[in-house]
Amino acid sequence: MKTTQKLLILFVLVLSVSAFTIKPSQGYKIGDVATDFKLENIDGTMVSLSDFEDAKGFIITFTCNTCPYAIAYEDRVEALNKKYASKGYPVIAIMPNNTTIKPGDNMEAMQKRAKEKGFTFPYLIDAEQDIYPQYGATKTPHIYVLQKTKKGNIVKYIGAIDDNFQDANAVKTKYVEDAVNALLQGNEIKVKETKAIGCSIKA
Repeated sequence: MKTTQKLLILFVLVLSVSAFTIKPSQGYKIGDVATDFKLENIDGTMVSLSDFEDAKGFIITFTCNTCPYAIAYEDRVEALNKKYASKGYPVIAIMPNNTTIKPGDNMEAMQKRAKEKGFTFPYLIDAEQDIYPQYGATKTPHIYVLQKTKKGNIVKYIGAIDDNFQDANAVKTKYVEDAVNALLQGNEIKVKETKAIGCSIKA
């Protein structure tokens, strides 16, 4: 067999194996079980979803200090936590950016911002940038509503907080609120996925 033929066969075999072993990470889809994590909070503690024994689910928010979209939504994220944490759906905020590229998103800056805004929810740093790719988050903010079940934390909604980042008073559809309300009432979520509007996550 000629050397070129051997190389061609080897190349095809490598591609065939790769097709089964190397899968591009596109993140969670509706109905997937979200893997737990352990990330550092602004108070120095390590936080996992399993820490919230009484939770019925979670509002996972990938956000940061420096993105204008994320800043525009800060008060609304805080309002979500105040409205739903007591009902079993707390907000868990995760800062996914590479802090070398975005030093304004480092832990010290996160602590300062949380204090200024009076955040009542955990604000975690994805320091190794391992978690946001698992979820498939691409923007800040990017929201994932999870429902706790015997099978695990099931992804029930993915996307934007609402339909107007520029003006909270002009919002017509509150996607996250509608999703959580449906889960609390035992109803099907009508809009399960929307396009996240925000800044791209800096890797």
